[in-house]
Amino acid sequence: MGLVKIFQDKTVFLDTAPLIYYIEANKKYSNILDKLFAGNEQKKFQFSTSVLTLMELLVHPIRKKETKLIKEYESILCNSSTLDIYEISIDIAKKAAKIRAEFGFKTPDSIQLATAILSNSDFFLTNDKSLKSFKDIEIIVLDDLLA
Repeated sequence: MGLVKIFQDKTVFLDTAPLIYYIEANKKYSNILDKLFAGNEQKKFQFSTSVLTLMELLVHPIRKKETKLIKEYESILCNSSTLDIYEISIDIAKKAAKIRAEFGFKTPDSIQLATAILSNSDFFLTNDKSLKSFKDIEIIVLDDLLA
């Protein structure tokens, strides 16, 4: 069964890596991500992410002064009707602290996971295998899908 069918009528939280791979057309992941983003555009399921993702996405293009890529990232994250972007709230900060304390994840990963949970996302799409130990949300690792 394909991911688009599994994700039907659900919310998929996007970690930073899948967005980078998709926007920059990473050939290794393009087959999977093209299908997922097409399914999202067809409103088969909703994407969500954190403002932290926007910050992480913008660092490299700002550093390299890649104005076109900056605008592309901002447009995708800030103007999409099929992607909800969540700010970091006090509740997210508290949840992230608990996750970080319990699992030892880095602060950005803890914030992303806390945001996914508190935004009621059903899945967490990443390429960070270390997050698979977290069981409060279903973690889907892109590299595992290629195997």
